[in-house]
Amino acid sequence: MAVKKMSYADAFGELQEILKQIEDGGADVDKLTERVKRASELIKICKTKLYETESEVGKILDDLDNE
Repeated sequence: MAVKKMSYADAFGELQEILKQIEDGGADVDKLTERVKRASELIKICKTKLYETESEVGKILDDLDNE
């Protein structure tokens, strides 16, 4: 799935799966670095989407206050 087109829900879901694998010991040690790197990418995607949403909601609320 393309990173730029990944939804927040998809990124968060994949992140939860990675965390579950690591917590349950299901992550292969040889692939652990890959999983941690992917988790980092997913966190960045989620943070970006949250900041964008917060900004958009703030603009909407400002527009309402200015009416």
